[in-house]
Amino acid sequence: MSSEVYIGIGSNLGSRFENIDSAVSFLKKERGIESVFQASFYESAPVDISSKNFFLNTAVKIKTELSPFELLERLKHIEKVLGRKQTKSGDRIIDLDILLYKDEVVDGPVLKIPHPKFHERLFVLVPLTEISGDIKHPLRGEKLSCFIESLKDSKQFVKRVER
Repeated sequence: MSSEVYIGIGSNLGSRFENIDSAVSFLKKERGIESVFQASFYESAPVDISSKNFFLNTAVKIKTELSPFELLERLKHIEKVLGRKQTKSGDRIIDLDILLYKDEVVDGPVLKIPHPKFHERLFVLVPLTEISGDIKHPLRGEKLSCFIESLKDSKQFVKRVER
């Protein structure tokens, strides 16, 4: 049976639109992934990393028969193929994160679902709520729109952008 999964995608190096398009294209071709629905593109300043480069972000909703760990393995492979390198600066050609996997909770050393800080980051919440409607945080029980409201006075900003 297929599971509904949400993935956050970001890029702040090189051709950001192209990097994200390539990642989404890879997802669409992956065995075990039945559909991919993408949110709009949003630009934001880096949060919790040291960089001067703004990020381009989106989120995708997929249906998959892959387990959370199989999916993580596929996402890491896509990042590697697209040229992601681990750097101290935090800059990323591509970043793929499992945000939510149905209403499951995974708390391991390699994988944590829901993503530990996604509810604190507008650059994740805004595209996610665009495609997710009124889903709730599996641990906190609140609608994601409530988290956006609570971050309105933060110094974070997110701006929808077109190509």
